[in-house]
Amino acid sequence: MKVERSLFIILVFLFWAPAFGQIPQAKFEDFKLQSELMGRMMPYRVVYPVDYFKSNEKRYSVIYLLHGLSGNYKNWTEKTKLLQYATKHDFLLVMVEGENGWYVDSAKEPRSFYESYIIKELIPEIDKKFRTLNDRKHRIIAGLSMGGYGAIKFGLKYPEKFGLVGSFSGALGIVTADTDKMYGWIAETVKRAFGDSESPVRKSNDIFAILRGLSSDQLSQLPFIYLDCGTEDFLFRENQEFMTLLVEKKVKHEYRHLPGAHTWTYWDSQIFDFLRLAEKLLKEQEKMK
Repeated sequence: MKVERSLFIILVFLFWAPAFGQIPQAKFEDFKLQSELMGRMMPYRVVYPVDYFKSNEKRYSVIYLLHGLSGNYKNWTEKTKLLQYATKHDFLLVMVEGENGWYVDSAKEPRSFYESYIIKELIPEIDKKFRTLNDRKHRIIAGLSMGGYGAIKFGLKYPEKFGLVGSFSGALGIVTADTDKMYGWIAETVKRAFGDSESPVRKSNDIFAILRGLSSDQLSQLPFIYLDCGTEDFLFRENQEFMTLLVEKKVKHEYRHLPGAHTWTYWDSQIFDFLRLAEKLLKEQEKMK
């Protein structure tokens, strides 16, 4: 009997052992939206809160995540531990496809209206298709590098849409950067998106100029801005310059400069911190009701 019982225990352990070492991960699903503005199907990825399918009533805050130049909407789940981190928070995460369009309505490319697509098509699609809390306070947007620039720009241009925006190693000075000093293919993406130096698209998407042009009342309506950059990042200086402008304009924000470069290792640590910050700020807002 003892031998049989011992054998039974060993078999049970072997059956369950693989599960003991597994790290919980959130479920995700890919979708495509037929965009009239873009003239094609635009993919996006949704990461669900762990209890999303346990109720038909509960609604969730949404975080839109923007990728960087030469990236795609799959990057956040493939290159960071986001699926693991997401299990600890109550957010619906939406990974946006921005191709190499700098999240603007292009000055030169037809059917390249990334800004309008996100604001006019994708956000309404998400609020219709999923159980979201669809007010400003519960809608967040963040991104890395090109996506960091995009997130800040959306927060400045559409403060009624977002309660929190975040930039990780954002290419914040891209509009006024010297394209002659860039790699050829990068310079081409900038020229296609923003046009020449006198283009109205360039002027209307310069986040430094946008921020400087806001009135005191408009500044007070801006979302909370989170900004970080690694001290070894080639974009470090422009991030410091933007932080200085935020301080000058008395915009609510948090700025961090930490050891790190323009790498996924750095962004993995920052998305971990950003999710915690977003949860903290939402809880503080709830207490203020």
